[in-house]
Amino acid sequence: MHEQKVKDLSAEESVLTPTYASREMTGSIPKHTIPEQSTAPETVYNLIHDELIMDGNSRQNLATFVTTWMEPEAMKLMSECFDKNMIDKDEYPQTAEIESRCINMLANLWNSPDYETATGTSTIGSSEAAMLGGMAMKWNWREKMKKAGKSTDKPNIVMGANTQICWHKFCKYWDIEAREVKAEGNRFTLNAEEALKLVDENTIGVVVIMGSTMDGKYEPVKEVAEALDRYQQQTGIDIPIHVDGASGGFIAPFIQPDLEWDFRVPRVVSINASGHKYGLVYPGVGWALWRDKKHLPEDLVFHVTYLGGDMIDFSINFSRPGNQVVAQYYNFLRLGMDGYQRIQQACQDVALYLSGEIAKLGPFELITNGSDIPVFCWKLKDDFADSSNFTLFDMADKLRERGWLVPAYPMPPNRQDLVVQRVVVKEGFSHDMADMLLQDMRRALAWFESQPGFIAKKEGSHFHH
Repeated sequence: MHEQKVKDLSAEESVLTPTYASREMTGSIPKHTIPEQSTAPETVYNLIHDELIMDGNSRQNLATFVTTWMEPEAMKLMSECFDKNMIDKDEYPQTAEIESRCINMLANLWNSPDYETATGTSTIGSSEAAMLGGMAMKWNWREKMKKAGKSTDKPNIVMGANTQICWHKFCKYWDIEAREVKAEGNRFTLNAEEALKLVDENTIGVVVIMGSTMDGKYEPVKEVAEALDRYQQQTGIDIPIHVDGASGGFIAPFIQPDLEWDFRVPRVVSINASGHKYGLVYPGVGWALWRDKKHLPEDLVFHVTYLGGDMIDFSINFSRPGNQVVAQYYNFLRLGMDGYQRIQQACQDVALYLSGEIAKLGPFELITNGSDIPVFCWKLKDDFADSSNFTLFDMADKLRERGWLVPAYPMPPNRQDLVVQRVVVKEGFSHDMADMLLQDMRRALAWFESQPGFIAKKEGSHFHH
C-alpha cells in the first residue's frame, strides 16, 4: 500500500512540478559519467535543447559550405528513413534503387559517355568520395607499373596547396607523396604550367578542384588536361585527372553549362561532389563517379554476402544512413534542372552583390567576387593594413557578436602572410540577409574608428558608413 502511494505521489509531482523546477533541472547534469537514474524524455529534451542554444545559428554561418536549409517535406522524408542502413541493400532494395538512380542522374549531369550504366556510389561526404577516387588511381597506377616491371614504391599525386584537408589525409593514410603547387603572388590555385613541373612516371594522377575552398575559384581542368596530353605525346606517360567537384560539381552544370570540366574532358577519369553542399542536402552525403568500369579496379570492389543477399560494396564506410540519399533524390525530382539553375543563380547574384558592396566599404580589397562558385574573399588594403588598429581576425570577432560567422584565415603556402575573410553564399542566405550583414560590417567599422589607435585615412580611402 505504501509503495502504491509513493508511485501515485511521484506521478502527481511530475504533473504539478514546473519544467524548470524539476529535480534534474535544479542541479548540474552529469558531464563525464552516465547518470545512475533515468530521466523523463521531455526533461532530457529541454536540457539538451537549452545547451545547444550556445551553438551558432547555422543560417548565419557564412563559413560553412554545408546546406543549412531544406524544405519541410524533405525533412519529413529524411525522418522516415533515419532507421534505414544504406548498406543493407537486400533489406532496403528501394533505397538502393534510389541510390542507383541518383548515380545515373549525376552521370548524365556530368556528361558521362554511358550514364545509364554509370559506375559510382554514394558516400558519407566528399572526403570519402575523394579518397575512393584517389585509391582507384593508385591501384590502376600500381597495376600499370607492375606490368612494365617497374617499382611501385614511390607513388605521388599532384595537387594545389589549397586542396581540402581530405587530400592530405589521403596521402598520409595511403602512403603517397603529396606534390603541391604552391600559391604564388596573386595565384592561390593550381595551374597547368606549375602542375606539369611536378609530374613523372610515379604520378598516380592530378587533382583539379572545381571551387577552391580558399577563394572560390575554379581550377582549369581542360587546360591541365591539354598539358598532360602534350606530356604523354612527349614521354608516353599517361596521367589521369580526378576532379574534386565538392562544390562546383553542383554549380557549373547549372550556371556555367558551357564550361568543360567534367567527363567531356577525356582525361577526367573520376569526379567527386558533395550532395550536402550545393547539392542542397543536409549533411552528410557525397558522390563518387567514374568514367567507366575500367577506371574502378575490380580489386577495390567487395562482393559481400550479408543479411541474405550478394551485395557489391566499394565504399570505405560500411553502415551509414539512407535518409540523405533519399533527400538527394527528393531534390532532383523536386527542383529539376530549372530549380537548381534558379537557386544556384540566386546564390551567385547575392554573392556578386555582397562582394561589390563590401569592396565599397573602404578598407577591403576583393581577391575574388563569387563569379565561379558563389564564394568570395577579401583582404585589408595594403596601405590600410600597415596603420590599422584592427585585423580581419578582429573583424571576424566583431561580427560574431551579432551572430555572423565570417572566418578569417591565412592563404595556403607560400602566401601564408596574406590573411583573408571569406563568405559562402548558400540557399537560405537572401539579399535581405546580405544587407543585414553589410549593416553590421558598417557598425563594426564605426566601432573600430572610435577606438584608440585609429588613424584617419587620406581622402577617398575613408570608411563609408
